[in-house]
Amino acid sequence: MKILIVDDEKSLTEGISKILEEENYDVDIALNGYDGLELAKKGIYDVIILDIMLPEVDGFSIVKTLRKESVRTPILLLTAKDSIKDRVMGLDLGADDYLIKPFAGPELLARIRVLLRGKGEQAEELGYGPIKIIEHDGFVNGKKLNLTVKEYQLLEFFILNKEQILLRDQIFNRIWGFSSEAGLNVVDVYVHHLRKKLTPFHLDHWIVTVRGIGFMLKVGDQDVS
Repeated sequence: MKILIVDDEKSLTEGISKILEEENYDVDIALNGYDGLELAKKGIYDVIILDIMLPEVDGFSIVKTLRKESVRTPILLLTAKDSIKDRVMGLDLGADDYLIKPFAGPELLARIRVLLRGKGEQAEELGYGPIKIIEHDGFVNGKKLNLTVKEYQLLEFFILNKEQILLRDQIFNRIWGFSSEAGLNVVDVYVHHLRKKLTPFHLDHWIVTVRGIGFMLKVGDQDVS
């Protein structure tokens, strides 16, 4: 699971990152609102931990922009103890939960688990046409695809963004991460692997190559320029 922390308090972000990494979460950090918004808009995260008071772009503006652009990533707001109005405003704008500073690590982890559980319940029903995702594997008309971890993550990302063009670097950042030493061509390699898994069902052409840009999952389409 990938989590984005957006907070300008470096010591706090480092502390949160350590807690999350000990639980095997993959963590990215942004120390200002502008960088946080640009990362969040990529749509590659499972949860965003977001402070309200940020330099350059405040947390409220980030929530509003993300929801306006249909980025549905669960958002956990970090708020001050006496900021009831801020919490209400954040929730009204589209945040999913809030946590009052200072907070304990176990409470943070519990809030994240709740947000991921809600996301997971939706993921269990993910599908596109005859393609379904169930229990970390893909199925076509009930027949198992026997996907590897990366193939599963790739198929899931395609289904979550069906009929939308996904840039190669967007896919790379979601599946392999910013710090990966793999080259960008690994995306094409795994798209090829996934197409091979779909070939027996005559669905390989549903993963469309948008030349020079990326890929998208779309019914019955051929590659486009």
